[in-house]
Amino acid sequence: MRTVLVTGGTGTTGSRVARGITAAGAVSRIASRSAAAPGQVRFDWADPATHGPALSGVEAAYLIAPVGVADPAPLVQPFLETAAAAGVARLVLLSSSAVQESDQPGLGDLHRRVRASGLEWAVLRPSWFMQNFTGQHAASVAAGEVVSATGSGRVGLIDAADIAAVAVRALLDETPHNTDLVLTGPQALDYAEIAEALTRALGHHVAHRAVTPAALSHHLTSLGVPPQWSDVLAALDDDISRGGQDFTTSTVADVIGRPPHSFADYLTDHLAAHTQGLQS
Repeated sequence: MRTVLVTGGTGTTGSRVARGITAAGAVSRIASRSAAAPGQVRFDWADPATHGPALSGVEAAYLIAPVGVADPAPLVQPFLETAAAAGVARLVLLSSSAVQESDQPGLGDLHRRVRASGLEWAVLRPSWFMQNFTGQHAASVAAGEVVSATGSGRVGLIDAADIAAVAVRALLDETPHNTDLVLTGPQALDYAEIAEALTRALGHHVAHRAVTPAALSHHLTSLGVPPQWSDVLAALDDDISRGGQDFTTSTVADVIGRPPHSFADYLTDHLAAHTQGLQS
């Protein structure tokens, strides 16, 4: 029975990947700093001494880079070397549709390092998460607005459940994927259309407030986002406004054999699950 290490295993995609691995009949080992729950193993990117025990007996690993680290390679490279030495066969890296492989510091450098590791590999490059509007931006949505610097640009929002379904296949399929997989939902939407969908689903008006990248960065900083990260997020919105994310792919359907969820379907399912949770 295959054992898969899931870094970020309590997060948005990682928790779903862990459940999918278990449902497929494999063993999911969740990497955690505290390892406080069954099925978890202690793991800290900054402590290489935890990498070997976490990888012992593992055949594949789902890799989420250290959060908030501008240059993750110094933390991740020792992990890659330990994985190879431990006999891990396959790595699946979560990245972004906005990130290309690069030899410069940043997430794109991890694409290169995973591909060059000598192991079987896949790089998942999803578009923006639908979950952002019920998680990260939930307070803003509840207050009746979505603030962005995307202008009229479109983005192919994707459900994290679809990302996880692709990840499970990339981790467990007999034949390695050995490629990068750009993942989107079925339709590219602009933020006015996203706001309209939120209005219909939630039953209260949600508007899109379009601002400049500089104003968005200032807004995010006022909410407690570190200034450097605020600038990065504003630049990503600016890329959307210029058409950089106005596309969809068939990758989800090609890999898992069904279409990706639409934003409307995601909102319906999310609200139903939320209501059920309140009633239970």
